[in-house]
Amino acid sequence: MILLSSGFLLILYFALLEKWEERQTATIASVHYDAFGITMPPGYSIHGIDVSSYQGVIHWPSVKNKVSGEVKMGFVFMKATEGLNDTDKRFHTNWQKAKEAGMIRGAYHFFLATKSGKQQALQFIKQVVLRKGDLPPVVDIEKLYGVKPVLMRQRVKEFLETIEAYYRVKPIIYTYADFYDRYLGEPFKEYPLWVAHYFQPDKPRVQRDWHFWQHSEDATIDGIRHKVDCNVFNGDSVRFKQLLIN
Repeated sequence: MILLSSGFLLILYFALLEKWEERQTATIASVHYDAFGITMPPGYSIHGIDVSSYQGVIHWPSVKNKVSGEVKMGFVFMKATEGLNDTDKRFHTNWQKAKEAGMIRGAYHFFLATKSGKQQALQFIKQVVLRKGDLPPVVDIEKLYGVKPVLMRQRVKEFLETIEAYYRVKPIIYTYADFYDRYLGEPFKEYPLWVAHYFQPDKPRVQRDWHFWQHSEDATIDGIRHKVDCNVFNGDSVRFKQLLIN
């Protein structure tokens, strides 16, 4: 009887959760803005966003269809995992729904320098299945958490090498411009860089080539209730397609 009751409650829970998701999606679909709410950097043709569970329920068709002037959002990076055990609670839903809406998608891992790089990579691998046309996997490294830089670099290298061996594609590093120049630099120049820098209008201030630039954290996008980060790709559509998993 206990097992039957538990099973019934579990089925009821998921049914109610599905109904709640449907109501939330219908509500979020009505969220519209006149524009993106920020000044877009000039000279870039490929734009995208990055999200996590912080943005809540997202209506992905609205995100995909939003156009302001010549700007529309064509790709999204989304948080998948963090540390050794955490999976973003919205990841699997976002991963599926963004694909269904026609968004080019990528997944990132929020790196904890206090933990094993290999074990963090295995957590990401356990949760993220990459398909043809997806963006390469990303490691998001922003803080030392008291760890000495040499040990942090060792653990990040371990993460990157484990991820590359599994997915057979060069991973992307995400970080702030200052963090990259101070703590990563030359040993990581072979990896594509997604850099966050909000203080220049046309390009990030970083001492190397870069692929993606997170230029704002204050954008407003149809289908998303909260502010969202905006990014551009440093290149044309041919170069962008060459970066995707094939």
